[in-house]
Amino acid sequence: MKSSMRQYAPALALFFCALAAQGQEPRLRPPHAGKPGISGAPVTISADRMEGYANQETSASGNAELRQDNVSINADRLLYLYATDEVQASGGVRLARDGDRMNGTGLRLRVHDNVGQFDHADYEFSRPGRRGSAPVRARGTADVIKLEGKDKYHLENATFTTCKPGNDDWYLQVGELDLDMTRDLGTARRGKLVFKNTPIVYVPWVDFPLHNERKTGLLPPTIGSSTKSGVEVSTPFYVNLAPNRDLTLVPRELSKRGLQLAAQLRYVGLDYDGNASFEHLSNDRVRDISRFATTIQHNQRFSSNLTGYLNINKVSDDNYFRDLSSRINITSQTTLPRDGMLTYNGGWWVATARAQRFQTLQDPANPVIVPYGRVPQFTLNATPQYVGGVDLALNSEFVKFYHPTNVIGSRLTLYPSASLPLIVPGAYLTPKLGFHSTGYSLARNPADTPETIHRALPIASVDSGLTFERDTDFSGQRFRQTLEPRLYYLYVPFRDQSKIPLFDTGLADFNYATIFSENLFSGGDRIADANQLTVAATTRLLSPTNGQEVLKATFGQRHYFQNQQVALDSVTPTRTDKTSDFLAALSGHISRYWSLDSALQYNPHRNFFDRLSIGTRYQPETAKVLNLGYRLTRDSLNQVDVSAQWPLGGGWYGVGRYNYSLRDNRLVETLGGFEYNAGCWIGRLVVHRFATATGSFSSGVFVQLELNGFSRIGSNPLETLKRNIPGYDRLNQTRPDSQPFNFFE
Repeated sequence: MKSSMRQYAPALALFFCALAAQGQEPRLRPPHAGKPGISGAPVTISADRMEGYANQETSASGNAELRQDNVSINADRLLYLYATDEVQASGGVRLARDGDRMNGTGLRLRVHDNVGQFDHADYEFSRPGRRGSAPVRARGTADVIKLEGKDKYHLENATFTTCKPGNDDWYLQVGELDLDMTRDLGTARRGKLVFKNTPIVYVPWVDFPLHNERKTGLLPPTIGSSTKSGVEVSTPFYVNLAPNRDLTLVPRELSKRGLQLAAQLRYVGLDYDGNASFEHLSNDRVRDISRFATTIQHNQRFSSNLTGYLNINKVSDDNYFRDLSSRINITSQTTLPRDGMLTYNGGWWVATARAQRFQTLQDPANPVIVPYGRVPQFTLNATPQYVGGVDLALNSEFVKFYHPTNVIGSRLTLYPSASLPLIVPGAYLTPKLGFHSTGYSLARNPADTPETIHRALPIASVDSGLTFERDTDFSGQRFRQTLEPRLYYLYVPFRDQSKIPLFDTGLADFNYATIFSENLFSGGDRIADANQLTVAATTRLLSPTNGQEVLKATFGQRHYFQNQQVALDSVTPTRTDKTSDFLAALSGHISRYWSLDSALQYNPHRNFFDRLSIGTRYQPETAKVLNLGYRLTRDSLNQVDVSAQWPLGGGWYGVGRYNYSLRDNRLVETLGGFEYNAGCWIGRLVVHRFATATGSFSSGVFVQLELNGFSRIGSNPLETLKRNIPGYDRLNQTRPDSQPFNFFE
């Protein structure tokens, strides 16, 4: 039945008069307003003028608007067909759906299915970020936008950019562009990348993830240079094998050395994870040799109790990392482990089986001692168990040591112990008694060394401490302060150990953690005699609201009641002082933006610092950080270290690090450069130079253009910046944990 708007004329006339009296613009609602379309969702149409057939079609003109679910369409004129849930709109058409906005001259659309076509349109798409990443926002123009279902679009003769409206610093101009939000995938054909009105890359075909998710395909090439290898060009190809596996293939052309091929496989499962990488340079033109490197790392959980891991590393020659790596911590490697272990956790006891050997990378200017391999090693350790008021524990080990030239043999160790923890609120006292027994079976040993050696000795200790608390003020804020004094007494009798070889033992680092240890040596071949008392104290400032630590200060010193008799070897002197060096440390937030991490080791007998480390950080906001550091180790290290990321104004940021050795009068590592944040793109220029293990230097230049939400072009300095500048933040990825933690607001 035809239903015209004429039948409503009397009522409408009264309605218009009422609106006019109130000064409001007249708006009409059709008689079908609120009735469901084909999708079952209500359809609402409003306009200045409307006519149509009930439950068949409605024609609207003049400020016409249609709404259904989360879709709104505005146009000069629109026609809605009920049977097909289709709208036809023309003249200043605007479509809004979720985070998508489109404007054009004409639209044909099945509303609920989101299937149709937009002509001569501008678009803007917005999607929330995934797993904490930034939201995805993109815009552009197109002669035709075909809507192919929810969150699926096909664009013809289109542009694509993540820049804000009014900013066309960069855009992708393509013949065809498919955007599939459901698969997080964009695909472009017959395109070119335009930067500052200049085409910089032609792309006949490219696809790219919209959330920086993993996707098979070519990754952006990287271009850089170094003094060791010349100009370096890499063209990585990424293969997304499965949601839990991927493979990256990287051809790397080194202008001085030749073509290097690299591959990295990563995988993860419910009970395992790992990665394997391989690099091969068939003919190094500088050294005239074939070179390779491989790494395999695997972790496995066989059951809830049994786990294992594998770590295998190998390179073709001693100079591989010094010649081909761009990182100082890689070039300084001297030993590469080849290690495998099985661990069974029985709850109160843990058993392990292990095999370990090393590849030693020698530097002729600074040769290193080849370490012993453990082939095999078995341990059985029982954690303290409370039995009749006493904690019982056991540490045991059997290990067979291998070396290509030195004395070899096996070592069996048994160390049972019992302790009696006495704990009351604010205080504790824990006496402990153990018996350490070690047996050796040796081969290839010197003539004056027996084939079997046995060492047995008791170890007794008493550990005690108190905890005091009070409320206090600091920098105008209220805090809870603690004072925690601690006394630790240790007695170990002397046993002659001069005939025992040194398989894995050295002098342990003296610091606040080891000052309470039972042995001043690391490893099992030496147990130092002791009759000593450690006196220490710690004070903390705690937040009264959440109990988090704001500031911590510690100090401690050992007092010796007899001279040391057990020496590491025949050339290392034993201790004769009655007190140890004095240890102190202060760390935490000292004001709203300043933090401090410092430690010192002072020798009171000779009035000098054996070790001193001071590091401060000023971080008032994200991407604004200054680090100042000084490190001193007597007779081996004396360095100053300054690094920063700092805004210079106008979107420019400076980045840099200066690490200088005062002892050697030379640079250890230096870095400098600039970043420019234009909102939708970031440019980076970074120069990096560092000393290698051979005493020479390696230099590199990083130039990168990062197009937000699309790609990075050039060599990537981000890892280098993060490693060299503590607190460094990416300009386009603000993280909550990058904000300085503030107790002083």
